[in-house]
Amino acid sequence: MAASGEPGQQRQEEVAAVVVVGSCMTDLVSLTSRLPKTGETIHGHKFFIGFGGKGANQCVQAARLGAKTAMVCKRGRERDRKLGTSMKEKRRSAASCTPPTSDVPATKVGKDSFGNDYIENFKQNDISTEFTYQTKDAATGTASIIVNKEGQNVIVIVAGANLLLNTEDLREAANAISSAKVMICQLEVTPAVSLEALTMAHSSGVKTLFNPAPATADLDPRFYTLSDVFCCNETEAEILTGLAVSGPADAGKAALVLLERGCRVAIITLGAAGCVLQSQAEPLPKYIPTEKVKAVDTTGAGDSFVGALAFYLAYYPNLSLEEMLKRSNFIAAVSVQAAGTQSSYPYKKDLPLDLF
Repeated sequence: MAASGEPGQQRQEEVAAVVVVGSCMTDLVSLTSRLPKTGETIHGHKFFIGFGGKGANQCVQAARLGAKTAMVCKRGRERDRKLGTSMKEKRRSAASCTPPTSDVPATKVGKDSFGNDYIENFKQNDISTEFTYQTKDAATGTASIIVNKEGQNVIVIVAGANLLLNTEDLREAANAISSAKVMICQLEVTPAVSLEALTMAHSSGVKTLFNPAPATADLDPRFYTLSDVFCCNETEAEILTGLAVSGPADAGKAALVLLERGCRVAIITLGAAGCVLQSQAEPLPKYIPTEKVKAVDTTGAGDSFVGALAFYLAYYPNLSLEEMLKRSNFIAAVSVQAAGTQSSYPYKKDLPLDLF
């Protein structure tokens, strides 16, 4: 079963199958041999600027697999020109290998060079910028990332313009949300905005995929009941449930707690160990391992997984959830074998045919 609409053949007026309401961030990445201790200054060996933000990451990965998507977001305007230059250079070098796929994100960025560069990045990925809102009231969100030689990372985000995405912005994107097959939300925008987006999608019969990151222990109970698929990593599961999660067995116990709170499907990702699936229909947890690879940079691997899962939910609804997760695991494993966030996300043309 081929995805509807091959890259290059999709038209902007087509209805988006995957809508993402979420964040876009400019990634400021330093590569080091190890992560610094508290109060310690260490030398890094490489620095680069890239594109990130959980919402945009998920949108880009779905688009690169061939999905027609839409994103709602907010960005800033006109600042940080020098830093923006390196992003443009990087974008030019990557442009030759970027096939068109056509997504529509909803997000908000600042009226600054980071925001302008992000709009261009969406265009390079053939993602519609119809619902990419600009604001003068805050800078485009940033993520300061340190990655060690094992590919592990620490990240500090400054949400900036992402926190100014509001209900009025959602209303402008209401038709796109209500017409989608799948809608994704996270928590890098104001939780009330994500909650309203989930409510809009749920009331229209759109399948909802919620990624509760960054996690908060006092998450509004409605996030669970409005989520058809609730997908978090082991750290987020610990924060949400209060249970220690150190492997598949623990993840199964945490997933059961999430189901008891009202979500229909709970997925807990375990990094290199794969993921655990549990649902209201099949209450026994299923462990889905992933192949072992040498990680270069794990930044954004979870977003690659979520974007891939959204693609399969939208375009391959007759696949079993277990099979969708196996394929999403594989795609996320590909992403960790290259440096950077979105720059590491694979395109459909570079993946095995049996994934599609």
